Amino acid sequence: MKRSERLVDMTKYLMERPHTLISLPFFAKRYDAAKSSISEDLAILKHTLAGNQDGILETAAGAAGGVRYIPYLGQKHAEDYLADLSSRIEDSSRILPGGFVYLSDILGNSQDLQKIGKLIATHFAYSKVDAVMTVETKGIPLAEAAARYLDVPFVTARKRSKVTEGATVSVNYISSSLSRVAKMELPTRALQKGANVLIVDDFMKGGGTLTGMEELVKEFEGSISGICVLCEADFDKEKLVDNYLSLVKISKIDTQKRIILAEPGNFLDQTDFSRF
Repeated sequence: MKRSERLVDMTKYLMERPHTLISLPFFAKRYDAAKSSISEDLAILKHTLAGNQDGILETAAGAAGGVRYIPYLGQKHAEDYLADLSSRIEDSSRILPGGFVYLSDILGNSQDLQKIGKLIATHFAYSKVDAVMTVETKGIPLAEAAARYLDVPFVTARKRSKVTEGATVSVNYISSSLSRVAKMELPTRALQKGANVLIVDDFMKGGGTLTGMEELVKEFEGSISGICVLCEADFDKEKLVDNYLSLVKISKIDTQKRIILAEPGNFLDQTDFSRF
């Protein structure tokens, strides 16, 4: 196999297995090549990824060592995408009754989900995350995208349990958007006790749903690795959660004048882009 062919296949193999340590002997056997040639190939790949700021290739020395691909976007990529996303969200046709914003087209767009998943994975690339959690239904694509690039499972809390999920753990929480007590449940088999959980959701007004997921994690004796939302409504009343990341901040929704004001959230300020 020519070097160019090896590089293409090696890149594909690594990117399909983020955060997974692959040994050099594996690649040497796969391509019937010397370890020295594989090392040179990986050096080319590492330099290219760093130059494009589109991922980090880490090497681990020793008998049990190897190489792993870390999904990690550069600051310029993040700034450009979030500026574009904010601009699209400002479209007045997105305004829904109750001060909500239509986001289903974004949550159903594979290219957007790829970018959003990589952004979330960038921030939490070196954090301890065992699982990603969301609540049905709009947060599911975001959780799946983030879990894909962090190489961890994702779990979905539901408002009503399903017989196919077996026994569940349930918590009551205050739904800040409706100012009432609500309930969410998670199957006992879905999350390991003591897991480090990243919570994601599509939209946050007061943060009541996020506190419900926090309570669920506590029921499993787990820890919160972080909280990330696609959009936060910054004009709403005081938030019930403090430490969270938002990709987009919506500072105003005027249903009468049909105006939405949006800008990149605190994600850019809270994320370390200096690892390249």
